[in-house]
Order: sequence, then C-alpha cells, then structure tokens
Amino acid sequence: VAADAGGRGSGGVSDHSDQAPDPRRRWEGRFPPRSRPLRVEGGLKARSTRGAIGRSWWSKRFLTVLESFALGSRLPRGRAYGRAGQGQSRRVAPGEATATVQGSRRQPYQVRVGLAPFPDQVWEAVEVALAEQAIYSARLLAGEMPPDIEEVFEAAGAPLFPGRFADLSRSCSCPDPAVPCKHLAASFYLLAEAFDADPFQILHWRGRDRAQLLPRLRELRAGDTGAAGNGPGGETRSAGETGR
Repeated sequence: VAADAGGRGSGGVSDHSDQAPDPRRRWEGRFPPRSRPLRVEGGLKARSTRGAIGRSWWSKRFLTVLESFALGSRLPRGRAYGRAGQGQSRRVAPGEATATVQGSRRQPYQVRVGLAPFPDQVWEAVEVALAEQAIYSARLLAGEMPPDIEEVFEAAGAPLFPGRFADLSRSCSCPDPAVPCKHLAASFYLLAEAFDADPFQILHWRGRDRAQLLPRLRELRAGDTGAAGNGPGGETRSAGETGR
C-alpha cells in the first residue's frame, strides 16, 4: 500500500503471480482476510510484552500522537507484529524512516514513513534557543530529551511531532489498501523503540543528528560564556571590577 500526504492509498500486486488480480477488487473494499505472518528468527522485537510500548516520555509522546489520529484496529495489530519480532530492519534518516517487516508471504515488505525535515533557518533558531538554557545542553549531552523541548520547536514555528496523520507520507509494498496497513503500524512501534534507545533519532528524522547538534550547542555555549566575561575592547573583568 502507498499513500501520499493526503492519505490516498494504492494497492500492490500479489507476489504469487504477475497476472494476479487487483487485491482491492478481490476484497471488495474490505480488509484482506487475516493470515498468519511467517516467523522471523532474531527479528526486531518490542521490549514490552504487554501494555503500552515506549518507556521514555518522548517515545510515549510519539505513540500518543499517532493513537490520537483514530486509526482503528490497525495499530493494535501492528503492535502485535512488533511484539512478535516481525521487524527485520529499521533505519532513520533525515525526512524518512524505513523498515522491513515480514508478513505472511515469503518476501518481506518494505515500509517507509516520511516526515519533512526542518529547514536550516528553523534549526538555527532552535540551536540558539537550546544553547541559551544550560539545562537543555546538559540533558542532551547526557543522552536525554529535555521534557519541555517541544516548546522550543513550537516557538520556532516547527512542531517536533506530526500534528496530523497527513503530515506523514507513508508507503508499504504489501497489497493491503488500508492506510495504515499492519506493517506500517508495526513500523510505528519499531520507531518508538528506536527513539527509546536513542532520542537523537527523533531529531535526526527532523534533520539534525547527534554529530551535528551537540558540537553546535557546545560552540554556541562557549561563545555565550566568552561574551559574558569580556568587557569593552575584549578585556577580561574580574568579579570585583564589574560595575566600576
């Protein structure tokens, strides 16, 4: 199934025959019949075996946003796929996250979830705002996502998480016309697990990875510190001389 930002879907072709009929006609617009997925040895498996997936606030927030889009029964089925270890790979890059998910057919399905990366001017404003508050830099350097970092992105006019399902471009190589199909839904939970392991994956998805962001924050912090300690002409003032 493939969908553009407006949510339109298109069915794939059965991998059993080059002449297979359009699966949407065969199912008459309904969901395809349930089938058992092929088991994957050593697949990517969600750490939680029951209840909600996601341990950190940022991965929980990501899933809460998705679940707020009222996507029906496909999210629970995708969660079951995630817990069963049907994922074979996942990768996050600026603007897209890709995954390979094993379904009931021999060939695994290729899944893509796109989310527009922020332009450089947005990131520059965000980096300055993060550098101005030492707690942000400290948390990020410790590998944590500051709990109010969303406000920084909101102030820059660029919400960190998608505001609507149409903000995500989506595609899956399976023949299921539903959007999201269970393979796409499984990829959402695989993403949440990736975000749990490394919060910088969210920022990387939006266009800045750890190797770009942290040196820039250190640079901005060093510049602020240097400016605070220098008087006119670049002379360094001691605490006792300040105000003379």
